[in-house]
Amino acid sequence: MSDTIQVLQRLFTHLAWADERALTALRAAPGAEPKLRELYAHVLGAEHNWLCRISGAPPKVPVWPDLSLEECATLAKENHIALHALVNETSRALLDRAVTYRNSAGLEFTSTVEDILLHVALHGAYHRGQIASGLRMGGFTPQPTDYIAWSRGAPAATRA
Repeated sequence: MSDTIQVLQRLFTHLAWADERALTALRAAPGAEPKLRELYAHVLGAEHNWLCRISGAPPKVPVWPDLSLEECATLAKENHIALHALVNETSRALLDRAVTYRNSAGLEFTSTVEDILLHVALHGAYHRGQIASGLRMGGFTPQPTDYIAWSRGAPAATRA
């Protein structure tokens, strides 16, 4: 197994963990800004749409879906099962495969599966950071979702 495939497996194990922690934080903050739930739903909608682009299946939800937290939990589980299967059954040939797709603005692009998977991992990290910041600004306590917190099993340092 290539080093790239092992890294992707770790990234997507982290992604599932981090998505679950973001959901836990949002559930614990019922008065939080609705935009934070929208961002979380977007992370999941984007994961779903990228999986569909790779497989050629039509997406069931848009890139910016309007989902409740319970609907988010269901989509997260579906995404994580599919992402886990993809990265655990992947090969160098699959990672190098070109996927042609239209983005949400209707523009056509071609990217490799490897670049798509790396984007999915980084995109989620970006928006989970926005969610954590928004929760903190609203007086709530976000869950740590940093990769290092996952890999060492302990949260990152705080300002205190």
